[in-house]
Amino acid sequence: MEFYRQEYLKWLESSSLSIEEKNELASISDNETDVKERFYTSLEFGTAGLRGKMRLGTNAMNKYTVAQATQGLANLIIKENRANDGVVIAYDSRNNSELFAKVSASVLAANGIKTYIFDELRPTPELSFALRELHCVAGINITASHNPKEYNGYKAYWEDGAQLPPEHAKTVSLEIEKIDIFNDVKYADFDKEVANGNIVVLDQDMDEKYLAAVMQQLVNPDAIKNVANDLQIVYSPLHGTGYRLIPDILARCGVEHLYVVPEQMEINGDFPTVEKPNPEYSEVFELGIEIANNVGSTLVIATDPDADRVGVVTKNNEGNFVTISGNQMGALLIDYIITAYEETGTMPNNPYAVKTIVSTELVAKICEAHNVKLHNVLTGFKFIGEVIKNYEQAGADAAYLFGFEESYGYLKGTYARDKDAVVATMLICEMTAFYHAKGMTLFDALNGLYEKYGYYLEANQELYMHGIDGKEKMAALMDTLRNNAPESIANNKIVEIGDYLKGTITNKLTGTSLSTNLPSSNVISFKMENGDVVIARPSGTEPKIKFYYLLSGISKDEMNLKLDAYKAFINSFV
Repeated sequence: MEFYRQEYLKWLESSSLSIEEKNELASISDNETDVKERFYTSLEFGTAGLRGKMRLGTNAMNKYTVAQATQGLANLIIKENRANDGVVIAYDSRNNSELFAKVSASVLAANGIKTYIFDELRPTPELSFALRELHCVAGINITASHNPKEYNGYKAYWEDGAQLPPEHAKTVSLEIEKIDIFNDVKYADFDKEVANGNIVVLDQDMDEKYLAAVMQQLVNPDAIKNVANDLQIVYSPLHGTGYRLIPDILARCGVEHLYVVPEQMEINGDFPTVEKPNPEYSEVFELGIEIANNVGSTLVIATDPDADRVGVVTKNNEGNFVTISGNQMGALLIDYIITAYEETGTMPNNPYAVKTIVSTELVAKICEAHNVKLHNVLTGFKFIGEVIKNYEQAGADAAYLFGFEESYGYLKGTYARDKDAVVATMLICEMTAFYHAKGMTLFDALNGLYEKYGYYLEANQELYMHGIDGKEKMAALMDTLRNNAPESIANNKIVEIGDYLKGTITNKLTGTSLSTNLPSSNVISFKMENGDVVIARPSGTEPKIKFYYLLSGISKDEMNLKLDAYKAFINSFV
């Protein structure tokens, strides 16, 4: 009998399952493909935690796999002798998020670990903040970020407020492998543990502390107030956790005319108004744009369900709404923050910023022009957090200005160590007010950057590899790119190859190699003779390989032609 079928029968015959759960599994008995997909493997626990479709099975998000992961985390905490330091838990608006959060709390409490849990859904960055505020050893956030409604996820954080470092993630993964999902997980009664104080429920007192920390990140507190009578902002939380705190923070910093999208203010894990609750997609802005056109707003903001990512559309010179990409917003924000500090004479000593290797090089030009040190790190906000931590531990006289990644994640301030759509939304509104006072939109401001520093274009291409053999297909493609790289891409000669798994950057013209000075990661970059860069990186949470194109040139038309050629080449190569 195949292994996956044995696992299926183990679950079907387990006394731990309810009658309804056994009926669900019995209904797929004759569907070999479904049985195999659910049981051929277990969800992989990595630095990004767990993520998968919500259904029964080892390769899925359900209360049993969540409990098993939490037992693994509990084992790590106990080994580290940190049980008394506690763990804080948050969750988003997705279906089953509250259930999974309470299951996690019950397992931690049963293991004698002090546990804190929010009384309702909260933004991901508040989890990072609360962990640091309470001096906990770890945190758990139940969210699948911007994935479709069928998915949920489990993110684990460590004491610095960033996601688990690789060595701890590996320990948890090894612990999970040892744990029998039905016999080795400890459970306590949630309500009883709350009553006896072993599980502490966090309320709006923590919100106040968090919002106070966010408010401190205003660069020019008068910018919004100066134009408040004439500034209209449209906002949507996309059925998620931003529904309360983002309107709150905008009111506190002076926004008087905030128009929310009423249909998307509804907390609903089915996300009924969008196919995917992802602010990277223009479709999610349609309802907001209708409101913006009615009220005369030039800006529509949307945050994803766990409020760690934020997207924006703004009016162009023809009066149509256009997307400002994550790369463009990162460049706009760092330029605004630097400019506002310089204009107000408040620039701190030895300022530095951080971006990921797949994010726009326009930021490098901006930082160089203003004598701001820029760090490049691997994809993942935990690496941005590590730069901040390293500066703090070294006691360096340096000030963190801003960090971002191209996938719509931004952070100003060191109160949290994850991307924060709450502070980003506030800063975007402050920046909009700054340019509004000059008779400019964010579209005008972006064109101003291009006129000053040259034209830049960044784009992504996602190649999905679904099915049971998806991981094998992804591995084979990355192996080909690594060991049999093309000489050129779209007739542009490759002059430099970065293999971040080996930790080397090799000059193909001279044959010399240098160290990346970054942790090992399955990423490959190709730099062309014309300065363009193409990067390949497999997703850690979805069955896809992402290609990043970082292009620069004389004109937008030139770069669009180059982009089409690069994408066509990659499609044919794959």
